[in-house]
Amino acid sequence: MSWVANVMMSVDVADGTNVEALSEWLRTAAPRRAQPEVQGVGFLKPLTSPETNQWGGWKHPECEVWAGALNHADLDALKRRVFETPWREPNLVQLLVMDQEEGFFRMWMIRHDELRQFAPPRPDEEDEGFYLGS
Repeated sequence: MSWVANVMMSVDVADGTNVEALSEWLRTAAPRRAQPEVQGVGFLKPLTSPETNQWGGWKHPECEVWAGALNHADLDALKRRVFETPWREPNLVQLLVMDQEEGFFRMWMIRHDELRQFAPPRPDEEDEGFYLGS
């Protein structure tokens, strides 16, 4: 049985090599949830490169976005790794995570020397069932 976490990252173009290194860590050394001795949970792929752009519209995106579907990823280890990476532009790093059985992404950013969840403002599931008009 798998446990999938959908992950997206947006970074400054100068930090592309850092995301590539993070992706290689995910592929070869990232610990698995409840199985830290097993390594490798998947990888990230660029979504916005001119060769692979799949976005709609007539223009190419003017941002760097990477994404992956990770299997059994230890998300706390991923967040630690993102925080500890020596980003050239740490304030531009955005990590979006939607774990298995969650209904929306959580957005994490580096601010004031810590990785903080910015959206939703509360880290719980209280608002997951809320729909406009209800």
